[in-house]
Amino acid sequence: MFDGLPPDLERLRTLRVWHAMWLRRIDRKINQVVQRQAEQDRGRRAKPRPAEWIVELGIGAGRPPTQVHRGSCYMAGKRHRPISRDEARSLLAAGTSARTHCRPDKDLGIIGLAARDTAVRARAARPGTVYERAPANV
Repeated sequence: MFDGLPPDLERLRTLRVWHAMWLRRIDRKINQVVQRQAEQDRGRRAKPRPAEWIVELGIGAGRPPTQVHRGSCYMAGKRHRPISRDEARSLLAAGTSARTHCRPDKDLGIIGLAARDTAVRARAARPGTVYERAPANV
């Protein structure tokens, strides 16, 4: 019967040492892969949730807020910070514009502010339009 192994003891022992060496290498690699997967799982579990709302900040002293975004908006600039839902609502109510791409005002339930803001910007963007101040009722 042919089993593919050499017939003499010396070569059989050499094969056994060679295979034992490979088993140790394979076991080390298995342990490394298991450890790496465990670290990745711990990292995924420990990763903080992304912010629900963010505010884009301007340049200069005090870095004033310029736009409110959803936390998932990829159009937010590099200068931004996470904010709470209440802070997002108060910023929008105070006149900070809502990003028209991600529409945080819609989710926050204050769409009227964004519509008013957009209408004002659209009127101001018309060339040659002159706006006069309405006379005060005395």
